[in-house]
Amino acid sequence: MKSVTDSHSATTYAVNVVLPCLDEAEALPWVLERIPPGWRAIVVDNGSTDGSPDIARDLGATVVSEPRRGFGAACHAGLLAADADIVCFCDCDASLDPGLLVPFAAQVAAGEADLVLGRRRPASPGAWPPHARAGNLALARMLRRRTGLRLHDLGPLRAARREDLLALDLTDRRSGYPLQMVVRAADAGWRVRERDVPYLPRTGRSKVTGTWRGTWHAVRDMRKVLGEAPRPAPLEAHR
Repeated sequence: MKSVTDSHSATTYAVNVVLPCLDEAEALPWVLERIPPGWRAIVVDNGSTDGSPDIARDLGATVVSEPRRGFGAACHAGLLAADADIVCFCDCDASLDPGLLVPFAAQVAAGEADLVLGRRRPASPGAWPPHARAGNLALARMLRRRTGLRLHDLGPLRAARREDLLALDLTDRRSGYPLQMVVRAADAGWRVRERDVPYLPRTGRSKVTGTWRGTWHAVRDMRKVLGEAPRPAPLEAHR
């Protein structure tokens, strides 16, 4: 477990970054070279056939195998494998720079937030396809009705404390995992914050939002999550 010192608070804390991965050989070098110094990268291979696990190992990442297909399955396997106080999540397709997570982790470590999410801001016209943006907007509105949280994005760049995440008892192992995290965090009274982050065109084709069909399946999974009855999970006193 490696640690990093936040220059604002002079507090040393450990950080792991979970990177769900399915055939991201082309993007991995770009992503891993941007992991902040001292942080541990956990690449969770979800059945790649392009050599992604070997590339990740060669670049110094910890590689975890999760044979059960699903974005949530990969994310949760990474969470279980993490050994740091603070765990971050980032896509492995080069659409988001993991270096942007430094202030996310600092905000959690300082006790200013319990969950920090990245609000994606497209860096170019083609970075965020219209159907994906429309699906995200619809989900944000449904989330607001369900929880009262006035969020603009349910993006994958995020940070929270590992033990608190485990206490949420997340069960979705498909596309609904990121949303379930936010819903259960809201039910538990977490302080959820957003930070703007530039969103780049991904490397390769998206497995989820690359098509209208994939977007529809993701929205369907997430609607199931929004239909869950509230289940408060007590959170330890804010640090």
